[in-house]
Amino acid sequence: MTTSTQNRKSYLVGGGIGSLAAAAFMIRDGGVPGKNITIFEAMPVWGGALDAAGNAEDGYSMRGGRMLTTDNYECTWDLYKTIPSTSDSSQSVYDEIIAFNTRVKAHSQARLVDRNRAIVDVSTMGFTMQDRLELLKLTEASEETLGTSVITDWLSQEFFSNNFWYMWQTTFAFQPWHSAVEFKRYLHRFMKEFSRIETLAGVKRTIYNQFDSLVRPLMKWLEAEGVHFQNDTMVTDFEFLPNAEKHTVVGIKFNHAGRENSISVGEDDLVFFQNGSMTDASSVGSMTSAPKHLTKADSGGWNLWEKLADGRPEFGNPAPFNSSIPESYWHSFTATLKDTALFDQMQAFTGNEAGTGGLVTFKDSNWLMSVVLYHQPHFMNQPEGVQILWGYALHPDRIGNFIAKPMSECTGEEILRELCGHLNFDYAETFAAANCIPCRMPYITSMFMPRALADRPLPVPKNSRNLAFISQFVEVPNDVVFTVEYSIRAAQMAVYELLEIDREIPEVSHHDRSVKVNFDAVIKAFA
Repeated sequence: MTTSTQNRKSYLVGGGIGSLAAAAFMIRDGGVPGKNITIFEAMPVWGGALDAAGNAEDGYSMRGGRMLTTDNYECTWDLYKTIPSTSDSSQSVYDEIIAFNTRVKAHSQARLVDRNRAIVDVSTMGFTMQDRLELLKLTEASEETLGTSVITDWLSQEFFSNNFWYMWQTTFAFQPWHSAVEFKRYLHRFMKEFSRIETLAGVKRTIYNQFDSLVRPLMKWLEAEGVHFQNDTMVTDFEFLPNAEKHTVVGIKFNHAGRENSISVGEDDLVFFQNGSMTDASSVGSMTSAPKHLTKADSGGWNLWEKLADGRPEFGNPAPFNSSIPESYWHSFTATLKDTALFDQMQAFTGNEAGTGGLVTFKDSNWLMSVVLYHQPHFMNQPEGVQILWGYALHPDRIGNFIAKPMSECTGEEILRELCGHLNFDYAETFAAANCIPCRMPYITSMFMPRALADRPLPVPKNSRNLAFISQFVEVPNDVVFTVEYSIRAAQMAVYELLEIDREIPEVSHHDRSVKVNFDAVIKAFA
């Protein structure tokens, strides 16, 4: 271990999974002492988009739930094979997840439900020959050819009514106006899932929500290594070495507990910045109130990236991602249930026990609503007799089928009433003891927005000496955003480059080059 490594300090801006992973890679693979690492977070809580909190009395809430797969997520598993589980320190988080999914297997029997409350036959994708040809053309087009085009530039309007689109769209949260490049990347990265999208058999889940199962054990490990965590700290600017040949951060300005402050950064120290945020300006409501309509002006979450990118094109361009809330937002909701009425009815309806069914999408819902019944308990502190339901809707700006207002203006009670309408369940009997917390996320799919290649900076931008970017808004070839893997891969790339670590980063698995995977996909496309 070199003297420079022993003395070098590292500062990470943002407390999401990217920063936590970067700190772990620096310690595990770079020999950086944990006491030399400081992570700043503007929020009072950690984990970024992998948040989850609450209790049985006030209600549980989480903005989203990430699906995992053991056929991909190479960097994620590389990390979590070395992080002990909080439930059993004798096994790794990876081993814990594998054991859980061996016991609780996903096999959805009610992936789509129509307006008549009938489970849709999804053994066929519903493609026409035109659908197949258009999808093939998009899949095989180069990213240079796709450029800043959107999905509707390549697929006809009729395509968006087939079974495949409803399932793929709601599994990954795509909209027709999103980037054709990102859609193509998903088709390649998850080609193995194409042939089993109707059952979600390839999906792996954590035992609990991602905060309890992924963030909590990683933070526990980092804390044991001496990493410093400083929340309620909004970093407002970086100071750069003037007239330097390479961009070199020499100071960090921040606001902590309402007071302006700054620290000096040595030229050999490192700075990692989580640029952009898909959960920025999120707001929650209650059973009796709808979430407030916030924007980046209310949170300031995009300010630092906008400031850094001004006049520095190598630092990317945040404008394509944060300029159109109507195209990048949706709502989720978490319901805390104190009886088994809903779960009992859903199990009888779908044929799936909780934890085995995945998303149930109401394809004719004006809101395009989906719900999922996780294996219980879903929170580590969840008491017996309490169950958690999570759902989301991709069109919260539209009037409901049963509630005559947009979801964006609905209370938790109104959302549950809309859900009962689609299921033909009696509200009073089903949700007599329920607490539903809705959540509005104005930038949740902002990383899917059409963008040019240069709009996302490299993890370590050209001409950067000690500054790296780690987030869903950096450029990682062949990988897909809106995944835990993307943030962790970006972090690993940035750490290894700045520390010159001589260890191979796990390669992206190219299932799309497998003869069998391609053959299975063709068979599914013509089913």
